[in-house]
Amino acid sequence: MSKKWPGTDSGIWSRQYVNFIYVPSALLLVGTAIVKTAWLPYAAALVGVLGAWQYLDMQPKKVLRANVFQEFELREKTVLSHNTAIYRFNLPTPKSILGLPIGQHISVAAKIEGRPKEVVRSYTPITSDEDKGYFDLLVKSYPTGNVSKHMATMKIGQALKVKGPKGAMVYTPNMVRHFGMIAGGTGITPMLQVVKAIIRCRARNGGTDRTEVDLIFANVNKEDILLKEDLDSLAAEDDKFRVHYVLNNPPEGWTGGVGFVTADMIKSKLPAPANDIKILICGPPPMVIAMKKATESLGYEKTQPTSKLEDQVFCF
Repeated sequence: MSKKWPGTDSGIWSRQYVNFIYVPSALLLVGTAIVKTAWLPYAAALVGVLGAWQYLDMQPKKVLRANVFQEFELREKTVLSHNTAIYRFNLPTPKSILGLPIGQHISVAAKIEGRPKEVVRSYTPITSDEDKGYFDLLVKSYPTGNVSKHMATMKIGQALKVKGPKGAMVYTPNMVRHFGMIAGGTGITPMLQVVKAIIRCRARNGGTDRTEVDLIFANVNKEDILLKEDLDSLAAEDDKFRVHYVLNNPPEGWTGGVGFVTADMIKSKLPAPANDIKILICGPPPMVIAMKKATESLGYEKTQPTSKLEDQVFCF
């Protein structure tokens, strides 16, 4: 792991530690030495206690609780289309983080009119623990949806009930040589979370994360492609990440894939079956079922009803 030196934004020499721990500690020790050297042992002890307290106080505070729903206030809503928006929710303090491992998701509960019990659905934030003080959910509201329609009607200042983390997938650097991803619609959210983590780790650690990623992202129309600018920017930034778009109704001049994702597309774009690769799938249930059959037909290991971390084909 590469060191971070004074003036950088992370590591033991980050600006916050230099400005609020190292510099004040050095000034106290130097001042004590000037006044009376015999007091230096006491000053050093004081520096140790105050420095440790300041260090702990500056650490991000994880807020998620796996078995208890907590309420988080809606801060901002960014409308992307007639039925899709990004919802930003406040965390308790500007230093707070969700505490969500890469690859996992949260449970969201809402009281729906006409339903005796709260309805619970799973969502993957498009932010990570790098983002302090808030988290973002990308949500598409469906006519038959419950929680998604509830969120579409939320006003700024209203609260959403959340608990977690949940899920069997926990990404760690170099856990596989190559990820193949198949996403449909809002199924892009867990994929984006993993891709960002890989590229971030690669950039920070001098390329120690060598994981390659190929993503097939399927949608109906071009305007349905969520977060396309983000995906294209990541692909331009990192040559080990490639995204392949597929549309049911392509516009004139479209150069990407056309129709439904097929076994031939998977064979052409994603890594072949091997012990050091993993296929990730997330999308509407009919698509997930079709992709399970397609991957099995190509020689990938058969999927299980509930995916486990060690599975070659993992469905979120």
